[in-house]
Amino acid sequence: MTDNLDFPAIGTRLPGMMDFVSVLARDYRSGDIDSAASLEERVRSFFSPDALAQVESVAPPWRDMASHDGGATLVHVMAVFASLFLCPEFRQASLSRQELMKWIVFFHDIAKTPREGQRDFTHGFRSAAVTARLLPGMGFAVTPEYENHIEDWARLVGTAVTEQPGTLIRIQDNRRLPDIAGGIGRLFGYAAPAALIVRTVLLHMSLDVVEDWPQAAPLTDNEIEKYLDFDLLPLLKIMMLVDNDGYALFDKPVKERYRRETLEVFARIESLLSV
Repeated sequence: MTDNLDFPAIGTRLPGMMDFVSVLARDYRSGDIDSAASLEERVRSFFSPDALAQVESVAPPWRDMASHDGGATLVHVMAVFASLFLCPEFRQASLSRQELMKWIVFFHDIAKTPREGQRDFTHGFRSAAVTARLLPGMGFAVTPEYENHIEDWARLVGTAVTEQPGTLIRIQDNRRLPDIAGGIGRLFGYAAPAALIVRTVLLHMSLDVVEDWPQAAPLTDNEIEKYLDFDLLPLLKIMMLVDNDGYALFDKPVKERYRRETLEVFARIESLLSV
């Protein structure tokens, strides 16, 4: 990817929030933010009703996400943003890839609805549906077919749910991926910036990368070969690195282990796709 942006930078839509993320990353790196409690305090202090309203004006579902579980998901997303700004793979990436990653982090949990004692194993798919609906309003290009197909596609993705065998746990239904992936191409063009954002959000719960957080419906090797490619892979790797990092910011041994495990998985995937 080149450094010439052909899509909007997130800072043009959310300047206040992105300035806050920069300060958050700086203060975490300097040690001024040195605990989960101090991080949470900073996030809750910034997101006043007015600040939430500003983000909501760009992405209306943000308010619902921010309200779930006492704001825990909002704090996590901000932790992931701070991790993103410090991630070596992000800092070494092209400007265009960095901007894509900021949008991906912004959207990755936007439809997450955690319940007490349960993980939300289907929010990657639901968040992708929300993302695909919102991106045109942000200024992202779509195909001529977008208007006629977005609602059917979003409904397909939102209902691509099944139950984990032997349980009542709802998980994403990867059997629907052929139609979902084909629909992304129809809506945006498969390698377009909007498509890469939607695809990364869609699949960020689809790979087992750390032992502590196994996925309920990980892609098989055959599915990896079908639905991952070298345009998507760097984005998905950064997303999963910083998503896991967001849960371990203040536990250095766990943080380092998560990074090591994730990089080992992606090295294997890169080898698989190179065959």
